[in-house]
Amino acid sequence: MPRMTAARAAVEILRREGITHMFGLPGAAINPFYSAMRDQGELTHVLARHVEGASHMAEGYTRAKAGNLGVCIGTSGPAGTDMITGLYSASADSIPILCITGQAPVAKLHKEDFQAVDIQAIAAPVTKWAVTVMEAAQVPGTFQKAFQIMRSGRSGPVLVDLPLDVQLTEIEFDPELYEPLPLATPRASRAQVEQVLRMLAAADRPLIVAGGGVINADGADLLVEFAELTGIPVVPTLMGWGTIPDDHPLMAGMVGLQTSQRYGNATLLESDLVLGIGNRWANRHTGGLDTYTKGRTFIHIDIEPTQIGRVFAPDLGVVSDAKAALEGLLDVAKDQQLPDRSRWAGECAERKRTLQRRTDFANVPIKPQRVYQEMNAVFGPETRYVSTIGLSQIQAAQMLHVYKPRHWINAGQAGPLGWTAPAALGVAVADPGATVVALSGDYDFQFLIEELAVGAQFKIPYIHVVVNNAYLGLIRQAQRMFDMDFCVQLAFDNINSAEVGGYGVDHVKVAEGLGCKALRVFEPDGIQPALEEARKLMMEFEVPVVVEVILERVTNVSMGTEIDNVIEFEEV
Repeated sequence: MPRMTAARAAVEILRREGITHMFGLPGAAINPFYSAMRDQGELTHVLARHVEGASHMAEGYTRAKAGNLGVCIGTSGPAGTDMITGLYSASADSIPILCITGQAPVAKLHKEDFQAVDIQAIAAPVTKWAVTVMEAAQVPGTFQKAFQIMRSGRSGPVLVDLPLDVQLTEIEFDPELYEPLPLATPRASRAQVEQVLRMLAAADRPLIVAGGGVINADGADLLVEFAELTGIPVVPTLMGWGTIPDDHPLMAGMVGLQTSQRYGNATLLESDLVLGIGNRWANRHTGGLDTYTKGRTFIHIDIEPTQIGRVFAPDLGVVSDAKAALEGLLDVAKDQQLPDRSRWAGECAERKRTLQRRTDFANVPIKPQRVYQEMNAVFGPETRYVSTIGLSQIQAAQMLHVYKPRHWINAGQAGPLGWTAPAALGVAVADPGATVVALSGDYDFQFLIEELAVGAQFKIPYIHVVVNNAYLGLIRQAQRMFDMDFCVQLAFDNINSAEVGGYGVDHVKVAEGLGCKALRVFEPDGIQPALEEARKLMMEFEVPVVVEVILERVTNVSMGTEIDNVIEFEEV
């Protein structure tokens, strides 16, 4: 039996589990793993500038393509704690990533050794499994189990913590004999599928709510096929956006308090049955449950048993992988006489035609709605959008168009500021040659702005649109209920950059200083040329290109506290 260090065994397992790319930072307690990775020679490593950034890169990499699994690596102590936000974000959105951390030697763990921290306990609430490996011989089995846990059922992140001496210890391990463990994938039974179809047939105005679980299961094509077969309109959640193309006749719009369309909310309120597939009934989607559920029957299909009934009790709950459920539904539905849904679908389409929000503003300073109009004009259906939180993300979801699964990549539940840039880098690594367009407000952009240097160093091109109003805009709008505007202004007179006036940070200079290209726009007619120029620069120099759009300071974005009471602030 071959002998090798436990660190080398871990690296060999990564390759046999399909890992090709990793994101991280070396350090004293993880250097044996990096040495093994160097000697193995087949894995590509991207050096992040911040360990939290590495975790978000891993997230973006996983989210970009079916079957991908991002890996982030850090040393002991603060490296692991820095990655907690990434683990939380991945856990909240059911995204599998593997976090590998170094650790002080086993004998020093209770002695308050330098950078020794109980990362297993810290990470446990935001992972499917967190473990410190105390015996070198357990390393192969631990990684084998880690991959099984990440990919089985409701997928999610795992942290494996490797003490320094465990990594260095030699063990007997033959990589050629390694086999991944089988995955557990629940499937809806035929009886369950038949009951779902009976309930759909009995409804007059049914809707399908398609969540991120449909994308995670790689089931978007089946969802569209089922919608077309039955004629039932589809409401994607924010995490399910792209499961059905925005221009599809049965795409009924998104529902919610913020990231929604007027016609989506109106259609949900007219429905009498809702079939949720792979969704969580998140509060920003439902708003008040009395309003959301009144007069409607609910079916909930989800891969996680404890998700059924977590928010409210459905009339029928089915535990199943989304793709498996759709396969079953299609198999049975094809042999049935299905109701004619053309009248209901036509009513949904008419709402979609007439309840659009205005975007064609010519104001200077620029109104943000105009930015999304120009992005729609410049970027085609192959564009991959990346965003996380704030008024920029909310209006993007209200006004941009997405046509394919995994082309809207968003930190949905956690929404950490700073997520966008590193996640976009992970997406661009996963799909080289794609047009990746990140969207940030100025505050999100500033949080992990140093990760732009990663794109410059490793030739990872993407376009980053920064809408700058020098405000914490979403918080400012929320503070209206307290009649205040407190600690949310980012504006100041920059003594080194007269061009930005009182908008404070000169993002163009910062981006250029980090090795990237950058453009700034002050007038609406300049947005489209700048976006087109950014695409040329991205292709020519193979670095991130920042397009900063200077907005009016205050814009109130359409949102509310109930889906039947979203306040529309737009001008006529």
